[in-house]
Amino acid sequence: MVEITILKRPRAEAVITQRKFFKKTARGKVIKVLRERYLRDDVSCGIQNCTDCEGSAMNELPASGDKAHPSFPLGHFVLPDTNVFLSQMDLVESPLFSPPIILLQTVMEEVRHRSLPLFNRLKALTRMDDKKIWIFYDEYRSETAIVREEGETPNDRNDRGIRKATAWYSSHLNLTRPPIRGQPPPKLPTVVLMTEDAANRQKAEKAGIASISVRKYVEGMNDSTSLLDLLAAVGTDDIEPTKAAAGRQALYPEYLPSATLLTGVKAGQLYQGHYNANQYNYLEGSVPVPAFTKPVLLIGRENMNRAVNGDVVVVEVFDEKEWKAPADEVVDQDSATKNDDAEDSGEEGEDESNQVLASESKLLQAEKRTSEKQPTGRIVGVIKRNWRAYVCHIDSTSLTSSNTTSLSQQTVFATPVSRLLPRIRLRTRQAPSLIGQKILVTIDRWDVTSRYPEGHFVRALGKVESKEAEQESLLLEFEVPYRPFGKAILDCLPEQGEQWVVPVKSESSPEWRDREDLRDLIICSIDPPNCQDIDDALHARLLPNGNIEAGVHIADVSHFVHPDTPMDSEAASRGTTVYLVDKRIDMLPSLLGTNLCSLRPFVERLAFSAIWEMTPDADIVNVRFTKSVIASKAAFTYEEAQIRKDDPHHQDDLTSSIRLLNNLAQKLKAKRMAAGALNLASPEVKIHLDSSESSDPIDVEQKEMRETNSLVEEFMLLANISVARKIEDTFPQTAVLRRHLPPPRTNFEKLQDILMRRKGMKLDVSSSGALAASLDLCVDPAEPAFNTLVRIMATRCMLSAEYFCSGSVGKDTFGHYGLASPIYTHFTSPIRRYADVLAHRQLSASIGYSPLHATLHSKPHVERVLDVVNRRHRMAQMASRASVEFYVGLALKGRGERERKKGGDAAEVLEEAYVIRTFRNGLGVFVSKLGIEGLVMFKRDMQFDAENYTITVASPSPAEPTTTIAVFDKVTVRIEVEKDKNTQRGRVKMTLVHPVDSRAL
Repeated sequence: MVEITILKRPRAEAVITQRKFFKKTARGKVIKVLRERYLRDDVSCGIQNCTDCEGSAMNELPASGDKAHPSFPLGHFVLPDTNVFLSQMDLVESPLFSPPIILLQTVMEEVRHRSLPLFNRLKALTRMDDKKIWIFYDEYRSETAIVREEGETPNDRNDRGIRKATAWYSSHLNLTRPPIRGQPPPKLPTVVLMTEDAANRQKAEKAGIASISVRKYVEGMNDSTSLLDLLAAVGTDDIEPTKAAAGRQALYPEYLPSATLLTGVKAGQLYQGHYNANQYNYLEGSVPVPAFTKPVLLIGRENMNRAVNGDVVVVEVFDEKEWKAPADEVVDQDSATKNDDAEDSGEEGEDESNQVLASESKLLQAEKRTSEKQPTGRIVGVIKRNWRAYVCHIDSTSLTSSNTTSLSQQTVFATPVSRLLPRIRLRTRQAPSLIGQKILVTIDRWDVTSRYPEGHFVRALGKVESKEAEQESLLLEFEVPYRPFGKAILDCLPEQGEQWVVPVKSESSPEWRDREDLRDLIICSIDPPNCQDIDDALHARLLPNGNIEAGVHIADVSHFVHPDTPMDSEAASRGTTVYLVDKRIDMLPSLLGTNLCSLRPFVERLAFSAIWEMTPDADIVNVRFTKSVIASKAAFTYEEAQIRKDDPHHQDDLTSSIRLLNNLAQKLKAKRMAAGALNLASPEVKIHLDSSESSDPIDVEQKEMRETNSLVEEFMLLANISVARKIEDTFPQTAVLRRHLPPPRTNFEKLQDILMRRKGMKLDVSSSGALAASLDLCVDPAEPAFNTLVRIMATRCMLSAEYFCSGSVGKDTFGHYGLASPIYTHFTSPIRRYADVLAHRQLSASIGYSPLHATLHSKPHVERVLDVVNRRHRMAQMASRASVEFYVGLALKGRGERERKKGGDAAEVLEEAYVIRTFRNGLGVFVSKLGIEGLVMFKRDMQFDAENYTITVASPSPAEPTTTIAVFDKVTVRIEVEKDKNTQRGRVKMTLVHPVDSRAL
């Protein structure tokens, strides 16, 4: 009989093998958590050829470390503490910073606890091929695991653990490389503790542990010049301050302590919300809070108190007697602060600085506020910063030396591309060489004594106005992930690559399991021109009973993208495909997006089908969902499908199918509109490129919408609504749905007032149906484009649609206001939207095809994923609009040059526009033909009537009558392209030509 020995762990060991910590729940309750940890002595050190660790051949770190640093000629390994990653991530990510790094589990956990975005960057860093990083699980190695001592703070406990791990590595190297008799002692590399904490360095040195600060380490490197600019300004007390920082008084009030902020918000005395900067007036901002129907207005720098657009802030609202209205004029930061000095900004007693303060104060006093007052207040604290890397350019006027060979450090202004952001002060040795370049800058801190935030240079993107630099800056500006797909992601693709095909039909084939064979159906796709990622196709046919069968077939992406794989994680992180004018940033590798999942014609493809039986009046008899195999018979553009449908000579099955679909789509749309759906508008333009190979734009025009556009849209909406009902019925707690909340009535107040005063028209916003009906009545017989203009303005009063988890909100808030549907989801574009992939997985489980992955049963997980997807979706839309704006500018520049060649210097680009906003010193206009907005600025104040939305322009000669311009008036504008001060891109500049020439003003 086999003898079994049971080894009991001594009670004394329980202390070190148990981890105890306190956790705060979502409801604010504090609970104690005890976790058992099993200590072992076989956790590998990660150093190659280590005689003491198993599998050392697979280890990442070179045996001698890195010998390139002059301070460590025998080689070294860097062991950073948590603060290095929290404050110097840009440095660590730089390809120029490449020492072998030992990353402790303690450090990773603390980074995750302190900042999730930085933790995600750290995880990505560990997977980079050009970095040598080893994660050492010090909490599970018996020699390095420690227990928090009584009275010790969590931070001190972690610092002690980091020092212990560094000491263990040094002794481990000694033990594994013992001296050999008769031979010189082995040359051992140094394990260096890198820390920004001076107290931690002192304790390390006392214990005989090699330690160094980040700055000292970088200064000792051979290529230190460019790396020194990457150092964050945080925690650099040993650096000599700029003369602006020395002995100056506070310009802003200090923030209240966190505990006071939370207590004040709970008690209803303070209010929390997101800070929104004003794009027209840099001295104003606002914070929407639920307690008031209008946002809390912030006037002046002091009241905006160092907030950056998107920060989560806490505001104090002033007494109602002190409430004000927003200003009626455009206030430009560049012209108001042009005398500011980067070195002196904020220093009291300096003439130039005081001039700027005085001019801002004068501007605030001079601003006229005629509209209705709203809650006014000031920011008293910041809950969460929205700081990240911003695309900027160096303001050449802020340089003290423009000598390109000079390596002296200068303090300069970096002007962000976005007008919503303040200028950033940064110190760099490369300033002269960075003039005329797009650069990436990160904000590090914003002290009460500094008028501007301080930051550091990350990297140069390229020359301003070069298409490559502009494209990258646009992606960075809107935080679009655009890195190439890594090896781990590409390894998830089918091994056969492009040779993959749907296997021959057989019972043993996993692809054919429970799939319907729909290859004989007359299926086709209808898409925009040059569409490569075809994710939907349709069919319709008459049934013997007189009804019609209609089907929507969607690419079966979930067959290839499995949960909990690197490809799935990457798709979840990207959230959506981003479409720029001449480029597409894919959510999935192109092998799937444009090949294996794309429903190309004459190729068998896996699909997920929604098939309805409908009456000839488009009433749904039943619907079924099935995994299928299809073979599309044609891929049409909208124009081709329209021509085919309208041509009476075409009487084949495919054309009949399109006509049948179109007939049903018209009836489906009529039913939607009768139910109160909104027919809104957004300006869409088509940019003509020089050729398919070139990305040079030559012209721009409005997109034409055809019947076939509506055909596809109606069936996609029907599929999305049908799937939403099915998955919500099966998974009421975790269904992935999409909703569009009704906008607050206050959002429409301004538009209602403008329509009533200017046109005598009433806009009823009591329901989506009432709004749709009143929008239909907003017609000006003399102006056919007037109705479209009103619809565009109404669209801007709406809230954005969003994805949500069904169990997270009340069922009464599920509805989609714009579509007038009680429930909705996204199912029809899984190649380009991650929410659709999740809906596919839930639908697959609801029809019993496959079990639902555990993560989609977890409400917190679904909420977390959809938060990311919502954000990515918003950013993708903004990136697409910015790309169109950039290319419209290039196209108009090209058009202007062609006009001048034809007609000499006198030739101009003139377009009709509509006034959509009036200011005391300008007009906001919309050029419908080009889908662009612009500001027409006047150099002097005009006679402004805020109540009637008019501006009266005096004529240059007293004999001529004055001209009054109002919102909705049609005007003629001259369009030129000039370099934008912020973006450094070509910006469309508009001046008035008719009814008055604004150049004379």
